[in-house]
Amino acid sequence: MDVTQAQADVRRIYRGGFAGPLVAAVIWFAASIVYQWGSPGAAMAVLFLGGMLIFPLSTLVLKIMGGPASLPKGHPSIGLAMQSAFTVPLGLLVAIALGTFEPALFLPASLIIVGAHYLTFISLYGMWLFGALAGVLVVVGAVSLFWLPDLRGISGWVGAAVLLVSAVPLYLTYRASLASAPAAAAVRPGT
Repeated sequence: MDVTQAQADVRRIYRGGFAGPLVAAVIWFAASIVYQWGSPGAAMAVLFLGGMLIFPLSTLVLKIMGGPASLPKGHPSIGLAMQSAFTVPLGLLVAIALGTFEPALFLPASLIIVGAHYLTFISLYGMWLFGALAGVLVVVGAVSLFWLPDLRGISGWVGAAVLLVSAVPLYLTYRASLASAPAAAAVRPGT
C-alpha cells in the first residue's frame, strides 16, 4: 500500500478526522470550566484524564454515524496514529509539572503540546488543515505563555473554541471528497 492510499483510508474511515477535535473541544471546555470555577489542580486532572478518552469517544461518535470506526488490523497508518496519540499524555505530564509550579502556565503549555501533536496528522491524513489547527493552537499557547500573560486564564476557552471550529472544515472537506470521488473515478489516467 502506498502513502496516498493509506492517507485516503484514514480520511475515509475517520471522516476527515473531525470527531477528535470535536470531542477534544468538549474536554477543553470542561477543563476551562473547572479551571475558572473550581481549581487549577482539578482542571489538570480533567484535561489529562479526559484526554485519554478522546479516542474512545471519537470512535463512539463514528460508530453512531455508521460505517467503519477504526482502521483494519495491520493497516500501515496504525503505528503513526498510536505514536501521535501517546505524545499528548506524555507531554501533558510536563504541562502538569509546570502547572504545579505556576498554575496559570498549565493551559497555555497544554495548548502547545496538543497543537504540536496535530502536526503528525498532516502526514496521517494527508490534509493541510491539521497544520492550520496545529499552528493556531501553538500560537495561542505561546502568545499567552510568553507575551500576553493576561490571556493565560482564558487560553483554555480559546483552545476549546479553536478545536470546535476546526471540526467543521475537517468534516466538510471529508464530505467534499465524497462528492468528488465519483467524478475522479470517472476520469482515469489514460482513458
